Amino acid sequence: MQVTPQAIPDVLLIEPKVFGDARGFFFESFNQRAFNEATGTSHQFVQDNHSRSCQGVLRGLHYQVQQPQGKLVRVVSGAVFDVAVDIRKSSPTFGRWVGVELSADNHRQLWVPPGFAHGFVVRSETADFLYKTTDYYAPEHERCIVWNDEVLGIEWGLSGEPALSEKDKKGCRFVDALSS
Repeated sequence: MQVTPQAIPDVLLIEPKVFGDARGFFFESFNQRAFNEATGTSHQFVQDNHSRSCQGVLRGLHYQVQQPQGKLVRVVSGAVFDVAVDIRKSSPTFGRWVGVELSADNHRQLWVPPGFAHGFVVRSETADFLYKTTDYYAPEHERCIVWNDEVLGIEWGLSGEPALSEKDKKGCRFVDALSS
């Protein structure tokens, strides 16, 4: 696997070795030992999640104020633009974001460490999005930063308004995020 640090070095783009021929392809989508060695981390994953969304759906920017979750994310059908926002107050990259295209075709994965808000927008007709988490979902600790926060200035590549859940419509501004 090839691991590439992003503009925020703790966020890692992971590209597995894909073996393909006329019949299709094979790749090892996760191996705990290989992941730890390649990323230099020792995180253990406790939960796997799967979401399916239609084109134009934007989910996020989600985080947990307690039990922060690291996420290893990938797309198995379709394509998304995936975003991680550094919300670690003591970090030199606090308030910065990175975004990458993840798709079934490119097989890329993104490691989003604990201490980041996370979201994605679907670019294909539909997308199946899978992610492993380092802690359990805790709805009482979940928070959301509004997707179009002016301070963050995320360039989602949208041509119109995204489809949002009621929870995501009520997201807070970045400047208020960590006090909520």
